[in-house]
Amino acid sequence: MSTAAVVATATAAALVAGMTTGSASAAPTARELGAQSVKLSPSQRVELMHSANATTARAAKTLGLGAQEKLVVKDVIKDVDGTVHTRYDRTYAGLPVLGGDLVVHQAKDGKVKDVTKSTKAAIKVASLTPKVAPKAAQSSALKAAKAVTGDKAASDKAPRKVIWAAKGTPVLAYETVVGGFQKDGTPNQMHVITDADTGKKIFEYQGIENGAGTSEYSGKVELGTSKEGSGYSLTDKGRGGHQTLNLDHGQSGEGKLFTNDTDKWGDGKPSNPETAAVDAAYGAQVTWDYYKNVHGRDGIKGDGKGATSRVHYGNGYVNAFWDDSCFCMTYGDGEGDKKPLTEIDVAAHEMSHGVTSATANLEYSGESGGLNEGTSDIFGTAVEFNAKNAEDPGDYLMGEKIDINGDGTPLRYMDKPSKDGQSADYWSPEVGNMDVHYSSGVANHWFYLASEGSGAKEINGVKYDSPTKDGKKVEGIGRDKAEKIWFKALTTYMTSNTDYKGAREASLKAAGDLYGKDSKEYKGVDAAWAGVNVK
Repeated sequence: MSTAAVVATATAAALVAGMTTGSASAAPTARELGAQSVKLSPSQRVELMHSANATTARAAKTLGLGAQEKLVVKDVIKDVDGTVHTRYDRTYAGLPVLGGDLVVHQAKDGKVKDVTKSTKAAIKVASLTPKVAPKAAQSSALKAAKAVTGDKAASDKAPRKVIWAAKGTPVLAYETVVGGFQKDGTPNQMHVITDADTGKKIFEYQGIENGAGTSEYSGKVELGTSKEGSGYSLTDKGRGGHQTLNLDHGQSGEGKLFTNDTDKWGDGKPSNPETAAVDAAYGAQVTWDYYKNVHGRDGIKGDGKGATSRVHYGNGYVNAFWDDSCFCMTYGDGEGDKKPLTEIDVAAHEMSHGVTSATANLEYSGESGGLNEGTSDIFGTAVEFNAKNAEDPGDYLMGEKIDINGDGTPLRYMDKPSKDGQSADYWSPEVGNMDVHYSSGVANHWFYLASEGSGAKEINGVKYDSPTKDGKKVEGIGRDKAEKIWFKALTTYMTSNTDYKGAREASLKAAGDLYGKDSKEYKGVDAAWAGVNVK
């Protein structure tokens, strides 16, 4: 069978742990236009998915997968030049293969150009019968989770059998999802992987990815709302039906949809419950518009469906998080319930966790976890610039208005991440052992260098001075190009266990697709990686 048969030719992270001068660019070249993704309608995307699903058996055979392996279509992206990128999850003997995801890149003529795999190992295990009982694995997983999240963790779901293939030789394993709450009150979804033969913990990662009205941070804004009987609700039908809900300081449940009689929302003061809702709804609105207008993505999953935003979580909760299970963002009100974590870049950060989950699904641990967090910071920053809000202009500071440190300093700095006292400026072998909110510094620093270059400068009234590991000067390629390169790298070339070396390779492939391997953009991306010690 020819490789042309592979694909049909029809083709929750918490936010915290515990006009730039270089952005303007010339009109897109033919190469850049060809490598950009097509703006698919939800129905067009469904058609591509159906076409890909119809050929999964042939695809598995052509790729040389074993008889017990099957492919499951997760996402399909089509470029303007006709190239189709089909992302698959994998099963073995009916069991999910964690770390077995792959992406097939097929040219317009049906020829397979390349395949990106999260693992090169053959998926095969000696036996599908575990030696360790599920209850023993569950008990072990709960103990491991409590060591990280505290005594509020609770396991109420039986483990599921999986094949663990993210690192080393694939093994039969159990995946236990431990619920309850983390130490700071954030909901807990700790995924613990244990060897089904020995009961030994193999891996763990956190599933919760922290992460016209008058707003507190963005001034007076126009909102997408809906007429409901004689009143109105914060339901944005123009953006997939996104809703903004009030948890009223609860820590569970869906919350209550915000409604009023006047369609005038909030007063800019945190004491008014509607104010935080305005910021959250506006943040979701500008994030939706950014992904659609800049990257051609219709919603978080690309399916035209809006997420939900929940505000007023808990009491004095100084965090925000994304949860895939409810497809929602959740915001605390900050210290003393006076500084809700609903600033534009924070909202965009949380929603971008959903984009990552729907595409590369970077595991929220180790270097891939740092890349996951860094991706949300990168697009949170991009959305803030793109929104062009006079009250909250774009900058390379994360959460600068929410005063999470209590001294007026931002949560994170992209030009020199270590200014927060904990984040990494450069890659080192120890980066993978850091909390993902601090290992993300390498990705954030790369993005700043790729966008603006190294050295001292002032952008939108903010002064920056970005160093490089080797002391060499880096010339920025412009933020708009860096954004497009990172988005393409994320959605077409990264997989669940991509590390920093893999991210460099993915971004260089994306830069080559968009601008050519001999372009200044390609060289700029490479120089920025060298600047953060990823070579």
